[in-house]
Amino acid sequence: MNWDTIGPVYGKAIVETLIMVVITLVIGGFAGLLLGLGLYSTRRGGVMSNSGLHTVLNVVVNIVRPIPFIIFVTAIGPLTLLVMGTTIGTTAATFALCVAATFGISRIVEQNLVTVDPGVIEAARSMGAGPWRILFTVVIPEALGSLILGYTFVFVAVVDMTAVAGAVAGGGLGQFAISYGYQRFNWGVTGLAVVTIIVLVQIAQFTGNRLARKVMRR
Repeated sequence: MNWDTIGPVYGKAIVETLIMVVITLVIGGFAGLLLGLGLYSTRRGGVMSNSGLHTVLNVVVNIVRPIPFIIFVTAIGPLTLLVMGTTIGTTAATFALCVAATFGISRIVEQNLVTVDPGVIEAARSMGAGPWRILFTVVIPEALGSLILGYTFVFVAVVDMTAVAGAVAGGGLGQFAISYGYQRFNWGVTGLAVVTIIVLVQIAQFTGNRLARKVMRR
């Protein structure tokens, strides 16, 4: 590998990947948390039980979540163009990532919140706590350890999706591996991208596991 040529491109690819992942986790993570809270709280027996609203939310999530990202990022091209003004590059890919992550995270949030002991919720109700107070001072704190592990899994999934975005000129390590590795038959570049992604994922997994253990011990 010619590091004079590859080095700057490689560094830029790492930065682009990290930018896409961080923005997706912040925006998609927050939107997914709210949507997940909606799914959890409106289900039958929930703190704000509403079967009609829950059905609508459930159907929407079930429609969007299973779509493979490579198809999803092209399918929402018109919306991406309308909102971001382009369908290529890191900016467009990040928009698609945020939308896709919102629906994926919502289901992870719901599944983790369901594990909270109903007795804790009933105790809060008996003390006069309202639905919103129960959600943010009882349910989320009780499920915090599991949520951290869930978001760690999401980090890994988003890194995977940024690599897929490289196939549609989304930038990052995915496009770096395709443009400078696969298309030029330079397996060293492809291997470098793979190793970099593995390192990023290992760091995130280690950090998430450690944070979750600390929270669960309290």
